[in-house]
Amino acid sequence: MIFAYIRVSTDRQTAENQRYEILKKAAADRVHVDHWVEETVSGTRSADERAVGQLLSSMKPKDVLYVTELSRLGRSLMEIMAILHSCMEKDARVYAIKEGYELGNNINSKMLAFAFGLSAEIEQQLISQRTREALERKKAEGTKLGRPQGSQNKQVKLTGKEGAIRELLKAIVSQSAIARILGVDRQTVSTFIKSRIIQ
Repeated sequence: MIFAYIRVSTDRQTAENQRYEILKKAAADRVHVDHWVEETVSGTRSADERAVGQLLSSMKPKDVLYVTELSRLGRSLMEIMAILHSCMEKDARVYAIKEGYELGNNINSKMLAFAFGLSAEIEQQLISQRTREALERKKAEGTKLGRPQGSQNKQVKLTGKEGAIRELLKAIVSQSAIARILGVDRQTVSTFIKSRIIQ
């Protein structure tokens, strides 16, 4: 049985894009998707509280699950890893299209190395997705993004990144992690936050 899982928060266009990517991959693999699961729900809810939980419990050995990105399975690295581990225990495969990952029971011996090597990448993708969705939501609510015109005219390295930094701070991302994401020193981030009074 071949499954496809799509999750969106609010943006329906994203669902269409995910469906297109999965259909394209299935066509390339010359397979037919037997069952689609689509839900509009925040990834902060646990898998058991979402349709993906029922999907996972119904999967059997040799089944395949297509997702566009691992981050669609959940917002927490630990939850994503638990879901992948569950699929591997069932001898089911997971294809994450955009990352190009094909995960199955045949790589159990490499699971630990995979987990550590992938954790930083997944963390960055999750943060990026949360920031993007938060900014899109604020824009849809009519909130003007960026700093007010005429204020803080002094240009610094992080000028224009106030909104993204604010969202990362709300997501309880450390200043060190923010610095890595933005490609600057931690002290640069710390000074910028203090000088611009980002809360």
